[in-house]
Formats: sequence, C-alpha cells, structure tokens
Amino acid sequence: MNSLTAQAGQFLADVRYEQLPVEVLPAVRDAFTDTIGVIMAGIDQPISGILRKTIVEPAGRQESRACLSTHLVAGPDAALLGGAVAHCLDYGVQTMSGHPAGVLVPAILAEAEVLGASGKDMVTAFVAGYEVWCELWRRNQNYHSAGWHPTAVLGPLASAAACSVLHRLSANQATMALAIAASHAGGLFSNFGSMTKGYHSGMASRNGLVAARLAAAGMTGSVDALENVQGYLTAFSSGGVPDRESPSKLGKEWYLPKHKLQFKMHPTCFFEHRSFEGTVKMLQGRNIDPRDIESVEVEMGRGQVTCLVHERPQNMFQAQFSGQFAIAAAVILGKLGVAETADEVVLRDDMQAFYPKVKLKAVDEFDPRDPVFSPTESVTMRLRNGEVLESGPIATVPGYASAPLTTEELWGKFVDCTDKTHSKTEARELFDLLQKVDSLDSAKSLPSCTSIFKD
Repeated sequence: MNSLTAQAGQFLADVRYEQLPVEVLPAVRDAFTDTIGVIMAGIDQPISGILRKTIVEPAGRQESRACLSTHLVAGPDAALLGGAVAHCLDYGVQTMSGHPAGVLVPAILAEAEVLGASGKDMVTAFVAGYEVWCELWRRNQNYHSAGWHPTAVLGPLASAAACSVLHRLSANQATMALAIAASHAGGLFSNFGSMTKGYHSGMASRNGLVAARLAAAGMTGSVDALENVQGYLTAFSSGGVPDRESPSKLGKEWYLPKHKLQFKMHPTCFFEHRSFEGTVKMLQGRNIDPRDIESVEVEMGRGQVTCLVHERPQNMFQAQFSGQFAIAAAVILGKLGVAETADEVVLRDDMQAFYPKVKLKAVDEFDPRDPVFSPTESVTMRLRNGEVLESGPIATVPGYASAPLTTEELWGKFVDCTDKTHSKTEARELFDLLQKVDSLDSAKSLPSCTSIFKD
C-alpha cells in the first residue's frame, strides 16, 4: 500500500492507547475538559436552538446525549450540535490553523456512547484524529488565503479518523472512511463573522462520524482520494502546490508532542489574544482616557491580518474576528470574556468610536510553532499629547503552546463556562472526571446535565 490514503488507513487500524506518547496525555485530557466547558458556555447561543429545531430533534432517533444533556438524539446529530456549539463562541482549542478539539470531542463522545467505548478508546481516537489533521495540514498550509476555513477542510477527515478507531475498522475500511470524508470537506472563509463558522465545526464533526459508519457498512471510496492529482489535496490548494508525494509520517513520528494544543482564555479568534494581553499589560498602572488616545498600530503576521477582517464590528461574531475590537476591549473594558463580546457591548458608542483609531500592520514573518502566526506582535499607542507607548515584542500568552495553562487556570475557565449550567459542586465533579477521561469505563460515566434542553 503506497498511497497516502491507504497509509493513513493502516495507521488508524494499528494505533493503540499503549503506543501513545505519555507526555501528550495531560493535554488530551485538558482538551476534553476545555471542550465540554466551552460547549456549556455556548449552549444558549442562537445556533444551538436553530440546529436543535431544524435538524437534530426532527430526526427522532435516540442514541447519544446531546451535549451531555438528558436529551437523547441520533449520534451524528449529537456530533453536529456539540461541534457547532463548541465553536460558536470561538473559545475552544486552537492549533494547526484550526480548532481540532471542537470537531473531535463531540464526535468521539457521541459515537463512544453508541459503541460503549472506554475512556482509553476515546483518548486514542482523539490522538489519531489529531495526527491525521496534522499530516494533512503540513501538506498544504494556505487554506485561509485560498478562501477556505481549515477546520471545515481538515475536520471531517480528523473526525472520520477518530471514529474509525472507535469502530475498530480494518485498514481498508478506515481508508474508505477517509476517502468518504474527503468528499464532505469544505467551508468558506467568507462566512467568518457569522453563525456559519460554528456550523462548519459541527458539520465536520458529524460528517466524519457518518463517513466512518458508512465505511463500516461497506461503502467504498478511492484508495488514493487524498493524493490523487484530482483529489483532496489538489482541490483545496486553489492553484497552489500541495505536497502529494512525501511519505506519511503517521505511525512513524508523532505530531502532538511538537505541534501542541493551545487553549484560549478569551472567546475570540486566537489572533486577537496577544495584542489584547500586551495592551492590557502596557496600560497597567496608567489612567488613560480612551478619548486621549490618538491612534494604535498593531503589528502582526499577514495571515493573522487576513483573518481579522472586521474593522468596524457590529455584532459578537464580527468582534471575534476584529483586531480593532480586541484593542478597544483592552483599553475600555480591561477584560475580554463572554460577556464582553455581547452584541450590546460591541455596539456601545465608546467602543464604536474607538475602532477607527486601530490599524493592523502586516508583516511577512512566520512562527515555526505555528506558521499562521508571526513570531511576535507589538502594539504602538500614540496619545494626543504626543506621548508614545510601546508594548515591545509579545511572543506568547497564557494557553499558548509555550505557556500551557495550569490545572487551576483551566479550572477557572471551566467554572466560568459552566456558571449557567452547573452548580460549582457539579462543575467540579465533571471537571475531575474529564481530567481522568482515559480511566473512565465509558462515556456514560460522565454525568448528564439536567439544566439544559428542558423545553
């Protein structure tokens, strides 16, 4: 088997929990924990109700808990809903140009409940899905500039890989699952700043699960669907030159120890976080009236500027992709949580008046940790009295690959995210179980949340 697609299928058939690098297991446990937290934070967002009423509930099939609620729905629909809600606040794990945990965890939890999979099976599935994500990502890293949302392009195959592991598919069946999922891939960058971006994550989660089920039932795809000259890699290169020929690293090298998961402390695109944190730090101890600020220049990578497209955001979704909003939040609000991204805050007169003062300056430097970032960012603020404030180079923020969250920091985020869905005692119980997810007998060991989906 020489094809990339088939090599990936063989990897998925062979991978076992005992083979996983021990050093990555804490981060995988954190990914399950963080994803469930952000799902609870986003559970009351409009996209949740829209998907439930139009797609999820009309299906009628009862297999898996929807977002760990007491409400049973079809497994694929549980993945759809969980994946969409996990990404609707743009608050979940980010790395390798996208949001793998928001795709993988909902699919894994949904299918693990159907199959009776153990915690070790779930963690193995997550790592396998992430490794496939990275193997494809390294072969074509220009998705954003080509108009694609990487989560929607890479996510269906990562989800299919994870669910193939849960189903214990043979190498040929797993190959077929990836081929089927490749035909489900796609989501437009132009939908950033709307509910559809979160929907991309949900569809990726669902469609990968469906691909694995179809392959298990005997559906076929092309054994070279990924690397064929008219296949997946070529199709999403948009005229670029993807790597269709180098040998697969799957099963030979592990990506996760090198390309680490990154956890967000703010519910916006990660490209906003360094400049926000740097500005807050720069202003500490000063009492500057926002009206006394003449201009702010933020220097960051060109790929980041490409994503932060909303210079004058008018709602929460646009604010998630607005460098101007991040700086206004740092100057005027001093913090950036879920409450600060609400539409009414984005539209405040003082926020709207500040946005035009902020300019983003693109630089063509790439961070080897994640090439969609520049190695550092900087913020230069000019006051009306002529004074100039400079942040200096900003290389990292809490949650970044080089500055992982502590357990207490993750707990702080989790308890905030679950404030409306769980008592503190219930949140702690759920948190502690997720922190040892690979020791659970099954996904059903996680308690149901009785306060959501009661309508």
